[in-house]
Amino acid sequence: MVHAPDALQARLGFAFTRPELLEQALTHRSYSVANNERLEFLGDGVLNCVVGALLYERFPELREGQLSRLRANLVNQQPLYEIATELDVGRHLRLGEGELKSGGAGRPSILADAMESILGAAFLDAGFDAARAIVLHLFASRLAEIDPATHGKDAKTLLQEWLQSRKHGLPQYELLGTSGQAHAQTFRVACRIGALGLATEGAGASRKAAEQAAAQAAYQRLARP
Repeated sequence: MVHAPDALQARLGFAFTRPELLEQALTHRSYSVANNERLEFLGDGVLNCVVGALLYERFPELREGQLSRLRANLVNQQPLYEIATELDVGRHLRLGEGELKSGGAGRPSILADAMESILGAAFLDAGFDAARAIVLHLFASRLAEIDPATHGKDAKTLLQEWLQSRKHGLPQYELLGTSGQAHAQTFRVACRIGALGLATEGAGASRKAAEQAAAQAAYQRLARP
C-alpha cells in the first residue's frame, strides 16, 4: 500500500493525522472503486468558500458579479493544475494501467481534481480552518497579484492588449502535441512573439485552455514590474 508522501505533505504545509485520507485523495477512479471523486466534491465546496471569503474581505468595493468573476478565474482547472504541478502531485497519484500509459499523471483535469480532493481530505482530517490554511498557503501569490481592473480578462486578451499598446504584432500560437486518450487529452501549445524573441508554452485539457496557459506565461514575463 502506498503511504501518504511526506514530501507532498511538507509542500502542502499540512501533516495528515489520518494519512489514508490523503491516499484516497490521490487515488483516481481508474485505480480503485474507493477513489477521490467524493473528496473532490467536498474540496470544491471548501475552495469556493475560502476563496470567496478572501475576495469579499480584500475587495469591499466590488459587486457580486465582479467577485464571482475573480473567484472563477482563481479556482478553475488551469490554476489548480498549475499548483498541482508545482507540488509534484502527479508523482504521487495512484492511476490505473491505462491512465498511466496515456500520461494521466500529467493531465490537467486529473491533477486539478486531485487538488480539490486533497482539500476535501484535509477538511475531513482536521476541519475547515486547516483546509483554509492550505488554501491560503497555496494561493497566496495568486491572491496577492489580483488586479480587479484586469483579472476579469482572459490571458490572451491581456497579452494582445499589452502588445498592441506598444505597437507589436500579435502572438502566434502553435500546437506542439497532444497526449492521452481521445476523451481525456492534454494539449501543449507554444505562444511565440517574434518581434520580442519570446516563446512560452502551456498545457491544458483543450487547445483553447493550453493557448490561455501559454499566453498567461508570456504576459507574466512581459508585464512583470
